[in-house]
Amino acid sequence: MTRFIPFAKMHGAGNDYIYVDTTRCPIEEPERLAIRWSRAHTGIGSDGLVLIGPSGKADFSMRIFNADGSEAMMCGNASRCVGKYVYEKGLTAKREVTLDTLSGIKLLSLHVGGDNRVRTVTVDMGRPVPLDAALTVETAAGTFRGMSISMGNPHFVVPVDRVEEVDLATVGPLIERHPAFPDRVNVEFVQVTGPGEVRMRVWERGSGITQACGTGACATAVACLTWGVTSGPTRVVMDGGSLTIEWDGEGPVRMTGGATLVFEGAIALENE
Repeated sequence: MTRFIPFAKMHGAGNDYIYVDTTRCPIEEPERLAIRWSRAHTGIGSDGLVLIGPSGKADFSMRIFNADGSEAMMCGNASRCVGKYVYEKGLTAKREVTLDTLSGIKLLSLHVGGDNRVRTVTVDMGRPVPLDAALTVETAAGTFRGMSISMGNPHFVVPVDRVEEVDLATVGPLIERHPAFPDRVNVEFVQVTGPGEVRMRVWERGSGITQACGTGACATAVACLTWGVTSGPTRVVMDGGSLTIEWDGEGPVRMTGGATLVFEGAIALENE
């Protein structure tokens, strides 16, 4: 008999994942399922699979599997969607929710409207770890200079004059797998468009070109503030939407943005 797994398709600023509540429906081999379910024509179509589960250290746990089956340590957009999911599904009545991730416990502050729906979520993303403020990477497509920084996962932020002219499909994989990044890396290209606003495009490790990246937006804002090209709260505009990032130069990074439920359904778990 075929088993069906209920899921929710959600996105944060266009960064879309499949969400499964494993407290109700435990699943095995999430790496394989992430690959199969993420396919656009034969699966659901997404940037990956997110498992919501229990935790002995926090209110909930989150595991993230990219579209290529690799496991990510953290995703800011996914964490906001998890906050919306657990609140609106009645799994918690809290508006301050702790989330156990591979990069530590994150605090989600849910901003709820009069209809009891989550409008936006602010995530305490923890302190950034600058690894190299002026790293030069040479590839077959050119030489790129930027900041290497960790937001729980690795990022390489590269300033450019015209971000729309960057050939992400060519340059992204070359930098992602460059020897300078033994664990591979997320790549952000950023153009400053105002004192408190930047335009960013991203190539995500394990997923390729995506509409948005929450940790990437944080890394980008931190890099721009460190370079002194922006000041105060930074609006990071991505292909799928924008996020507001706050950082005082020393403490944790705070990210605020929306989370959207696209649709719900059930997918067949084939007996293989």
